[in-house]
Amino acid sequence: MEFTAGGRLEVRITGADVGKRVSVRRVSEDGPAGRKFTDTVGVLTSWDEGVLLITRRTGERVEIEEATLVAGKVVPAEPARRRGPSATYAELARVSSRAWQPVESERLGAWELRAAHGFTRRANSVLPVGDPGLPLDAALTRVREWYAERGLPAYAQTATGAEGTQELLCAELAERGWVREVSAELRIAALAPIGDQADPGAEVVLTRTPGEAWLARYQRKGASEVALKVLCAGPSVWFATVPGEGEVPAAIGRCVVDGRWAGFAAVEVDPAHRRRGLATKVMTVLARQALDEGASAAWLQVEADNEGARVLYDRMGFATHHAYHHYRAPDRSAR
Repeated sequence: MEFTAGGRLEVRITGADVGKRVSVRRVSEDGPAGRKFTDTVGVLTSWDEGVLLITRRTGERVEIEEATLVAGKVVPAEPARRRGPSATYAELARVSSRAWQPVESERLGAWELRAAHGFTRRANSVLPVGDPGLPLDAALTRVREWYAERGLPAYAQTATGAEGTQELLCAELAERGWVREVSAELRIAALAPIGDQADPGAEVVLTRTPGEAWLARYQRKGASEVALKVLCAGPSVWFATVPGEGEVPAAIGRCVVDGRWAGFAAVEVDPAHRRRGLATKVMTVLARQALDEGASAAWLQVEADNEGARVLYDRMGFATHHAYHHYRAPDRSAR
């Protein structure tokens, strides 16, 4: 990381650069053994009273004392991917939203209010892509009112780490007491290599709706009528099942085909059948179906602590496009 200009370290950023992606170097330790430095890259989301706040691509917020800065500069947005599909954040946000469609939705300017009686945060959160058409505080008040009218907590689904994501909004929400409850990654990959995995054989069964057996394996037990509506909604939805020894399948998966995109979700394997390649088989069969329908790119969402899934998706060629987060509005009644 190069900060020098003519051999000198320089701080070439100011408060006017809030909202831009920056790289800074600060003194992290200053003792008898000499100085140690730490570099931070992310979006400068505030610079107030001598403290910089930088939001990293993962959504982590780093506070830096201005007095510790030794270098800083504005840097370009995340470089374009060198492999796999290209995509904007806005495109992926809308594609992933269509894969988890709410039962009810309403527009607030360019924001989308979504509700599905509490089944999944994705279908029960506001998607703030664009301008709400109101000042932020007024928009957030309307969001809270809309969810309160439905007996639901107010959530906002935001993203960080790619061009066009919402680091500034994340900082504004945190300042207003909204709490980040869940963070995960949205990953993308070329679809054809996933379909080119080893022949899965005939054991993977595809259906248009999830049968009782599929639902018995699904991690969200007791799926209601509302849950079924969310699961089955989408441009072209497929459910994969690998039969088990009893009534509960050994593995399942879901895929939503939407134009060039195939979105994978609910890939689950019975613990007793893991390390047999069943998750790969499920995704291979779903990918081949999506390829037959004209898709060419894949996406999925994975939480940071799901190490087994991350290893599988790494092997299949998935790479992180951005991180996404769910912020919950503060409980006013607790005040």
